[in-house]
Amino acid sequence: MAADNRYEEEEVRTDDGSPITKPRPIVRLGIFLVAHSPVFSVVFSAAGVLALLLLPLLAKNTYISENALMPGSARSMLSNRDASDGSKLVKDIKNFRLNHEGQGVEVQRLIGKYMSEMVAEVYYQKFQPEGNQFHPLHFFSGPASYTLLRNVSCASYGVNVVGIIRAPRGDGKESIVLVTPYDFINGGDYEDLSLGVVSSLFSLLSRVTWLSKDIIWLVADSRYGDYRPVAAWLAEYHTPSFKVSDQLKCDELNTADNFRRAGTVAAALVLKVDGRSERFEDILSIYADASNGQMPNLDLINVVNYLAVHRQGFHVKVEKVVSLLSSSWLKIVGEIFEAVGKVAHTLNPDWKFGIPAAEYIEGSATLASSLYSQAFGIPTGPHGAFRDYQVDAITLKISPGFPPDSKARQHDFFLRGSQLLEGTIRSVNNLLEKFHQSFFLYLLTSPSKFISVGVYMIAFALLVASLPMVAASLYVDGCKALTKSTHNSAENFKSWKWLDAAKQVFALHLLGFIVTLLPYFICQVPGQHSPRNRSIMWGTTSSLLLVTFVTIPGCSPFSSRLHGTNWAILKSVTISAAFIGLCLMSIINFATAEIGALLLVPTCLLAQPIKPALRSRRVKSLLGAFCSMVLVTIGFPVIFFAITKGLVGEGLVGLSLGGEFWTWLESLWAWKSATYLYIGMVHLPCWLLCVCILFHPS
Repeated sequence: MAADNRYEEEEVRTDDGSPITKPRPIVRLGIFLVAHSPVFSVVFSAAGVLALLLLPLLAKNTYISENALMPGSARSMLSNRDASDGSKLVKDIKNFRLNHEGQGVEVQRLIGKYMSEMVAEVYYQKFQPEGNQFHPLHFFSGPASYTLLRNVSCASYGVNVVGIIRAPRGDGKESIVLVTPYDFINGGDYEDLSLGVVSSLFSLLSRVTWLSKDIIWLVADSRYGDYRPVAAWLAEYHTPSFKVSDQLKCDELNTADNFRRAGTVAAALVLKVDGRSERFEDILSIYADASNGQMPNLDLINVVNYLAVHRQGFHVKVEKVVSLLSSSWLKIVGEIFEAVGKVAHTLNPDWKFGIPAAEYIEGSATLASSLYSQAFGIPTGPHGAFRDYQVDAITLKISPGFPPDSKARQHDFFLRGSQLLEGTIRSVNNLLEKFHQSFFLYLLTSPSKFISVGVYMIAFALLVASLPMVAASLYVDGCKALTKSTHNSAENFKSWKWLDAAKQVFALHLLGFIVTLLPYFICQVPGQHSPRNRSIMWGTTSSLLLVTFVTIPGCSPFSSRLHGTNWAILKSVTISAAFIGLCLMSIINFATAEIGALLLVPTCLLAQPIKPALRSRRVKSLLGAFCSMVLVTIGFPVIFFAITKGLVGEGLVGLSLGGEFWTWLESLWAWKSATYLYIGMVHLPCWLLCVCILFHPS
């Protein structure tokens, strides 16, 4: 009876007595949000920006998720003898370089000889330098697809030296890779130190009995960069090629048919010794970003950070946006959050909200660098090649606090560096499976603090939450405007007038797709062209295509009045396209979607025709038109690129924007960064549509 009474209360009758059921609460909530979309769009957008500023406060301390890792639980077995072996290798390489300048093959043989004396299986792998030619299909190909240079001389081939230690307790199914990039032709003193550190460790690992995973030491020929030799070795390791190569004609080291393999790579560590530290202590920098925002398992970083700080006394750091450290507005924000945290602590001591302003600035600078690196989509080191094969890897760059010729400090440096790698290898050696316990999606605010995916996605969700509400509200307003002109509301709400706007939006997205492919055809133009000239060719061709699309009947947004579609419906479909594009990009690369949302969401929300504002001459209308113009100007990719260059500390004095922008895009497509596709197929079409809305003849 009670249920029947509730049903009768919910039932509403019309004039003719037929019952009408009230809409469900979720439907009523949707109608309420759409009806008040201007207010909620401001609230959600402000909340999204505030949530982004709060991220450094919400960062948590890192911890070891996988109990089997047990970093630091075993005592180091590295001895002075092992460090002396590393010192001897460094000394021999320096002496050989002084007496035989430029003899890269002999240095490779010398390193191979040392590996053989440590009872390692040694072989040499040749690879070709990679060309930098854009090809659209490479975005959807595997990591082993490279554009190789033709007519390469024998001296142009790179040679990797590889040594393998078979694990006495293993079955050959798993391995750990150590990588030391080294320029065999023009190697420096600091590069020699990296060889000395790994050689000391390799000397120990050749004698221990606790190894259950094979150890691979890859000395990568870095004359063509650090990434290419590692990628070439991994390509051959995972996808061997059986084609007859021209490399056989230049086979001084007998590299043919001697490529050897170990087990599946469980983890990889890349060690580089860079220039001298500005401080008196040794500094360890950790680089973890791989292509398209991929990151290694957080446990691997945590193990290295714990051992470096608590066992070896290194000063560990990650990259920061240095210009933000002196930012006055960021300092003000940090002081506000610090004051709010103190007030919250006085109200309730259990509320641990707020951090010191200096720590907030440091965390924000690190967070900005992490977001920028992931959004850029380019690996920050040769470890990125391993991530393409789903292998967890990081690059460790050590800046020693002493000159490279200091023998007294060198021995201690070899001991500490080798013990750090030994502890990390012991932890990975304990694993019975791949890294899986900790996070793969995270942002770093310091080497010991991180923000998980469940926290940083809130800012993005708040930013884009208002887009579907505003799109629905604009569609309703557009239909009402058509109702006034046709005096038939039922027909307009049920009509397909929005298809005209959808056709115009689709046309500009098709234009964006064509503009994205243009660099491939520009690269086919014969002759040597500078980046500036190529950018001019690209911009001119794109402008001609835009004019062509605008003149096509039915495709131009300016002809929407002729087709019975007003600017509100056009803006509604534009916002819907931006919402779909941003959500899809957040799945591929969150950092790109977050930065894109910061640009695209306010631009789409504030875009409206400026002619009515100029005619009305009201302060509110003129202010809205001015804000729209400013956002559209900043949202242009070239302008935003120039602003970003200034924010990261690279001045704009004498900067050739066209050439620099083309070079930047070249790096994006060379590394198959999804950010390039986002710019051409999501951001640029939506930006053009916002420009069309601004100058709409309404």
